[in-house]
This record gives sequence, structure tokens and C-alpha cells, in this order.
Amino acid sequence: MLEADFSLSALQMERFEALDALYREWNAQINVISRKDIDALYEHHVLHSLAIARYLQTVPELWEKFASAAVLDLGTGGGFPGIPLAILFEGAQFTLCDSVGKKTIVAQAVSSALGLPNVQVVNARAETLPSAFDFVVSRAVAALPDFFPWVKGKYSQGILYLKGGDVNEEIAAVMARHKLPRGSVHTWPVSSWLHDAWYEGKLVVHIENL
Repeated sequence: MLEADFSLSALQMERFEALDALYREWNAQINVISRKDIDALYEHHVLHSLAIARYLQTVPELWEKFASAAVLDLGTGGGFPGIPLAILFEGAQFTLCDSVGKKTIVAQAVSSALGLPNVQVVNARAETLPSAFDFVVSRAVAALPDFFPWVKGKYSQGILYLKGGDVNEEIAAVMARHKLPRGSVHTWPVSSWLHDAWYEGKLVVHIENL
């Protein structure tokens, strides 16, 4: 699926294939993925992360911008969605940030083992970060009304947020509270690409900086 959808190089395939063993090794030491979920690493973590890339493919000019962007992954945990995206978008620069130090240890170790030159891992809170990013990516760190203030003013292009469930109420609250213009928030169902029942109700929420 990855090769067909993303035209990967041999090095990219090698890095994706290395993820399973690396996360199993580190998860045994520092639990960042639930033990019952580690067997579904690719389906529930790698492919889910890459749903952002699949959405970007539907908007070619957005893909082009993202491919050379400065990207903040806020609340990265053990490196999702940032590490799979960094493998795919070799020309973009990724800052993987989490406030929990032990999680960033795993993200840094996996990134270093893969030899990813385009990844920086930081243990910090969102409010301490500079306002120097093109895009923010994240995966279900918090409800949108709570998440948005953490990154407001820190990006120039947009937010790409992986979120489950009925987000209409959250989107309405964010738009009203922060006066986001009509048409600036888009949703894309992950199940339009990945057809397993696990992806039902999961979305890429795209908030443009209009």
C-alpha cells in the first residue's frame, strides 16, 4: 500500500520496515504504545499518521508546500504522526515536541536509529516554542477548542489534526471563539483511504490560516 500510494525509495521503505522492531524494543522499556496495540503498529499508528499525507495528495498545492515546510508535531508521544511523515517528506523539517520527557526519549531514539536528518525532538510545553512553523500536525492530543490556543500564532500555513468522533461541535466552538473565517476548516474521512473498521469516524481536520 505504501509503495503504491507514495512512490517510496528503497531507503524510505527500509525505514518504514524498521519501525516495528524499533518500537517493540523501546516500548518494552518505556511504554508509549499500549501493549495490546503494539501488534497493530502499522495499522493504528504508521498508516494513521500517513493519512495526513494521503489528504495532502488530494490538494496538490498543499502537498507541494508541505514537502519543504517547517512542521511542528505537538504532543508527538513516541513520534506520531511526526516520524512517519518525516520519512515520507524528506525535504521538510520536523520539530517533534512533547511535554513528557520519557516520551521524547523514545521519539529521539527511533529518529536517531533511522538516521532521519530532518527531525529535531524537544521536551517542552507548547507555549515555550517559537512562532516559526509553516504547519502544525498532531494526533488527538486534546479537543480542538483546547488544542487550538496552544498553537495559535505559531504557524503560517495551517493545522493538520487527526481526530476521531463527531467533531462538528468542536469545530463550531473553535470557529466562534477564535473568529475563524467561514471555509477555513475542512474535514477528510480517513476511511476514504483506509477501509478497516478501526478507521470509521476518524478524520483529518485541516484548519487553514486564511
